[in-house]
Amino acid sequence: MASLHIVLVEPEIPQNTGNIARTCAVTGAQLHLVGPMGFQLDDRKLRHAGLDYWPYLTVSYYDSLDGFFAKNTGNFFFFSTKAQNRHSDAAYPDGCYLFFGKESAGLPESLLARHPESCVRIPMLEGARSLNLANSVAIGAFEVLRQWDYPELACKGELRDYDWAKAKKGLPGSAYL
Repeated sequence: MASLHIVLVEPEIPQNTGNIARTCAVTGAQLHLVGPMGFQLDDRKLRHAGLDYWPYLTVSYYDSLDGFFAKNTGNFFFFSTKAQNRHSDAAYPDGCYLFFGKESAGLPESLLARHPESCVRIPMLEGARSLNLANSVAIGAFEVLRQWDYPELACKGELRDYDWAKAKKGLPGSAYL
């Protein structure tokens, strides 16, 4: 399976991190948490937001960005409202890392300035401050997976009470109740 890495730098809100953990679990992405964080890892809100997906998740923890970079190399993409390039214009290779900053300030500008060609922005209305962190991660992760044609992911589902084949043909048992 292709390898995708989500890196959260100094996340502050446990519910966002829990939701991001769930996104990572259902997509097979690996989650990297870079401290300091605005909550404890045993926070009830963090665990609740991630529901029962924690066992399906690979999580790595780092005390700082320096600690992260000492252990990881690869293709890095930095998501920021300050970036000049659109996230959908980047070509994401296998094994890439998507970085997202803390909710109150984003990624450090010193980090962005060292990697201008790898900084990407999710387009939004001028003057809007930012999207929710968990939403931004989902947008970024699914753009990468779309480019990779959703490797190993189920792309079709089944109805619980109806049959798709009957519904497509307009047969009895396919109408809404």
